[in-house]
Amino acid sequence: MDERVPRDFETLRATILERRQGLPKRIAQIAAYSLDNPDDIAFGTAASIAATAGVQPSTLVRFAQQFGFDGFTSLQSVFRERLRERNSSYDERLLALRTKAEREGGHRAIFDGFVTAATTSLENLSRSVDEEHLEQAIALLAKADTVHVLARRRSYPVASYIAYALGKLRIRNQLVESAAGLTPEMIGFATERDAAIAISFSPYSPSTVEEARFLSEQGVPIIAITDSSFSPLAQFAKVWFEVAEADFSGFRSLSATMALAMSLAVGVAEKRRSGGER
Repeated sequence: MDERVPRDFETLRATILERRQGLPKRIAQIAAYSLDNPDDIAFGTAASIAATAGVQPSTLVRFAQQFGFDGFTSLQSVFRERLRERNSSYDERLLALRTKAEREGGHRAIFDGFVTAATTSLENLSRSVDEEHLEQAIALLAKADTVHVLARRRSYPVASYIAYALGKLRIRNQLVESAAGLTPEMIGFATERDAAIAISFSPYSPSTVEEARFLSEQGVPIIAITDSSFSPLAQFAKVWFEVAEADFSGFRSLSATMALAMSLAVGVAEKRRSGGER
């Protein structure tokens, strides 16, 4: 294999993100799918992956060749190796936790597993967050008349906390939710003088994406918290943050997302207090 061809998943992922703007439409479509669904790429057949991703099987070959592989099977091996490495790491971790459980009591091992996942998430975010993006997001939110907060499903607890914190800090906000189905009316009053925080992770909430799209078309600047540059939220956002949460036994932490949310809320209050904005 050519030395320039990505040999591991992280290198391949970085290469895809670096070149995403110049990819042909269908290649970009399967590239986005592959980063959002790496396990499906590893396990699936060319036919099943193409059907799920909404492309022709030949597109998978062209996708592989776009990044220097001689065919889809060669690229798929990178995704499979990712699984082997991950599963090996998890197997070792779980074995250690089981041993500890037998020695000290079972439920402590579960607790330690979630603490480990949370710690990993926070460390990854600390290394990756862009200070300039953080300052830009806080500046946009600080000058807003009203901050609209959008989220559903797993992301909803973060949105609820943001709304709570902004309210305590006396910053006018609107948690966009309605059991009566009045969400369109709630966001219909938003103007370019407002701002919105939209939070969603794969599989992305259609409601959150649609609300973000609507607000963006109204001229409302969007601050997005999501998990990929291929996220549909990223295309609407003035500023977006990529947060990759670690998981334990299939349950993903929200620790890093919550830390970022807290930083935004308190940062906005501090900027207003210091006279940086209204």
